[in-house]
Amino acid sequence: MARYTRVPKMGSGNRKPKIFVLDTNIILHDYKAIRKFKDNDIVIPVAVIEELDKFKKGTDQLAYNARGFMRDLDRISEGRLFGKDGITIAKGLGKIKIEPNHPFPDEMKDLFKDDIQDHRILSTAIWMRDNNPGRFVALVTKDINLRMKSKAVGMEVQDYMTDRLEDEKVENSIKEVITLDNFDPEAFQTLGFGPENAIPWKAVSQSRPKPNQLYKIRKDGETLCARYDSDLDKVVLVKSKYVYGIKPLNDEQKFAIDACLNPDIKLVSMTGGAGTGKTLIALASALEQARDFDQIILTRPTVVLGNQDIGFLPGDQKTKMSPFVQPLMDNLNVIKSKFKSTSKEAQKLDAMLKEEKLLISPLAYIRGRSLGRVFFICDEAQNLTPNEIKTIITRAGEGTKMVFTGDIFQIDQPYLDQWSNGLTHLSEKMNGQKLFEHVFLRIGERSELSDLASKLL
Repeated sequence: MARYTRVPKMGSGNRKPKIFVLDTNIILHDYKAIRKFKDNDIVIPVAVIEELDKFKKGTDQLAYNARGFMRDLDRISEGRLFGKDGITIAKGLGKIKIEPNHPFPDEMKDLFKDDIQDHRILSTAIWMRDNNPGRFVALVTKDINLRMKSKAVGMEVQDYMTDRLEDEKVENSIKEVITLDNFDPEAFQTLGFGPENAIPWKAVSQSRPKPNQLYKIRKDGETLCARYDSDLDKVVLVKSKYVYGIKPLNDEQKFAIDACLNPDIKLVSMTGGAGTGKTLIALASALEQARDFDQIILTRPTVVLGNQDIGFLPGDQKTKMSPFVQPLMDNLNVIKSKFKSTSKEAQKLDAMLKEEKLLISPLAYIRGRSLGRVFFICDEAQNLTPNEIKTIITRAGEGTKMVFTGDIFQIDQPYLDQWSNGLTHLSEKMNGQKLFEHVFLRIGERSELSDLASKLL
């Protein structure tokens, strides 16, 4: 259930509904946000409408959300005026109104000298509070700076909490491997060296594990990697496998390659710090299975300044794309370096790039496509919202496999954090589904220097 700070349950006596004044970033983050405040009232300052007007053009998710909200608002109003009290959003929900901009009270006029939209939104929220005695009024924004300004002048302010996970759930996403020490010798031998490389799940757990639960099983200094296969209803050995010249360098990379190669697992998320091999493993695994897919797509979100689209960059399309795809090309070059330039593997890579069977592109150029028989890799997925992740996955057609990689502790989007980004939500919400597996890569393998910097700096 969605969580909102101090929003009371519906039907709690004869209380007056609360009033929530929404900032622009709430709508850009979730254009259906107005339907998630139960029976409380929503106020949209005119300054927000003005800002949304700047976002509505384009093909990215922000433009989609801006347009989606305005269409929804138009359907709600159906030609009616919002008036003083507003219009009911839907049955069981509160009312919504567009509020003209209001100045700061006289005692605050000298506090904020810059005439910017954030200040107009804040002053309108203060006006709503002062003109609705006896009612709780709060400004809702994901902008930390605006929250600090609001607190400084005594205005109640809250974050949008609907997609924020508890710390415990975030921690669980990096503790998914269960380690078993001093394992039963006979079961250890059967798993590692038996004809099926599988053991009953009761050998590792008192209750049936969730699908694709991962294990490290240890005995006398040896470690076996294993996974619970819900179709076989057994714990199976995860073997070390080479993929297109790349070999796993640690146990977590074994799990990641196994997940990427497993045709029954259609959705994979890999998280971890810089240099842990997330993107490299995903790409090498895709190339290893190239014959099983019509196309391999390697992409990443384009995080640019403010609300500017990639189009504001100088040059033609290839030049504009270069800064965003270069890190992806670097991973491809690592794989190419494993082979001689005259080898069939290197020539196959060049041919796939030329024929666009291997497509490396920013995410902005892929939105809207239907993805059938595609091995789809989205890098830096921590910079996507939960709604963006959902939009991408719901485009998966028959025969498509999707891999999302990223570091939830290194986010470039101003209104996302480790609790609210799409990659964290993907790992938590899909946990326990047989089509999904999550792997947290712990060890940096880029270089000794890179690993040392990640730990100490």
